[in-house]
Amino acid sequence: MNPPVSTPAPVPRLSFREKFAYGLGDTASNFYFQAFNLFLVYYYTDIFGLQSTSVGTLMFITPILVAVLNPVIGAIADRTNSRWGKFRPYILWGAIPYGLLGVLMFANPNLSTDGKLIYAYVTYTLVLITYAAINTPYGALMGVMSPSSEDRTSLSTYRFACAFTGALLIGWLVPWLKDALTGVTGNPAIGFRNTMWIFAAVSVGMFFYTFANTRERVAPPPTQKSSLREDIGDLMRNPPWLILFFVAFLNLTNVGMRSGSGIYYFKYCVGNEAALGTFNLVGFLCFIAGALSTKLLLRLLPRRGLMITCTVVNALTMAAFYFVDPHSTVLLYVLNIVGQFVAGPTPAIVWSMYADTADYGEWKNGRRATGLVFSATVFAQKVGLAIGSAMLGWMLSYYGFVANAAQSPRAIHGITILFSLLPALFGGLSGLAILFYKIDEPLVKQIERDLAARKAAPATAVSTS
Repeated sequence: MNPPVSTPAPVPRLSFREKFAYGLGDTASNFYFQAFNLFLVYYYTDIFGLQSTSVGTLMFITPILVAVLNPVIGAIADRTNSRWGKFRPYILWGAIPYGLLGVLMFANPNLSTDGKLIYAYVTYTLVLITYAAINTPYGALMGVMSPSSEDRTSLSTYRFACAFTGALLIGWLVPWLKDALTGVTGNPAIGFRNTMWIFAAVSVGMFFYTFANTRERVAPPPTQKSSLREDIGDLMRNPPWLILFFVAFLNLTNVGMRSGSGIYYFKYCVGNEAALGTFNLVGFLCFIAGALSTKLLLRLLPRRGLMITCTVVNALTMAAFYFVDPHSTVLLYVLNIVGQFVAGPTPAIVWSMYADTADYGEWKNGRRATGLVFSATVFAQKVGLAIGSAMLGWMLSYYGFVANAAQSPRAIHGITILFSLLPALFGGLSGLAILFYKIDEPLVKQIERDLAARKAAPATAVSTS
């Protein structure tokens, strides 16, 4: 008599509370991530008094050196075994150092020019290390909370709706808070520092809530042996992941340049620095609306098609800023609304794809390294972000930018290019790269069924022996 065919157990759906708790972790991360993207280059040049060339080099060297740690952290997390799981402990352990070091970046000590540059290197490096230690395992956590691709897409949607709520608060409130919290001195450096104290305290509390209300449910195959060399080899034999590696690099180069140039564009081209807050508010609200529309839009297009469409349309709207008069407020807002709405679904989609590539690797090779899959992707993102931010500092210097002064026509032209054509180029290349990503929805479902059957098979064999 043949033994019964193993039937995968039904997968329990994630609750709203757990999805929301996971999402709040990226709200906390974005309090710093977006502060760095939107304001750190500006803070270093216009508040802290560093030269733009020096800032460009700082923004290039430090993130790339620290980015090497991301795969290391991912590999360590894959091998972590605690009563809280593999990835959740790092959220608990890293929260307080992350909060305190972020405030130190904006402490504005009274130092010589060389002393300030050294201080910037030390504090920025330490912040990036703690950010990697907490955010790399946090990203991998999504891949082990549920074995369902559909559930992970929903979880990713919550994550990025919450993430860009954090981005919204940074983009909207920092231009106002840095002026409102200066105290009696009216010193913007004090305003920046007090603002970061607020965001640090809130972000630490959010990380604790994420840790307490999430669970890990997907484990590697029980027979898998720990081998970093095999894990890396499996990654190199995972074509869908390799495609997304380049997508991550191109996307974050775009983000680093576009986000950091915004305050320069409004201060020197538009002529109204304070208007950036409202512009960011509207953009982030549209981004969140787009993120929340992901499920609806996926009824019209599969994930890959929707990702390509949204990425290309967003790139076109960025390029259009080059041809618009910076004083044409209505046109600026129309482009911002369209571009941010179509960009909204892309993070949720691409991060669910990363989780799919972890499943694909296990399906093809019989081994799972979720932490390495996500951390190596974060490495690509960090390198891209470093290059985008560094190009901002270097090209400002190339075009003759002078902090807190009337800019030459050449400098104005350079700032406009940095805000429009160059980020659009990297965004368009990202959309092109996704054309080569070949995991479609039928294959995703097949992988889920096969992996579930493999996990059920040992239990069935024991019960029938």
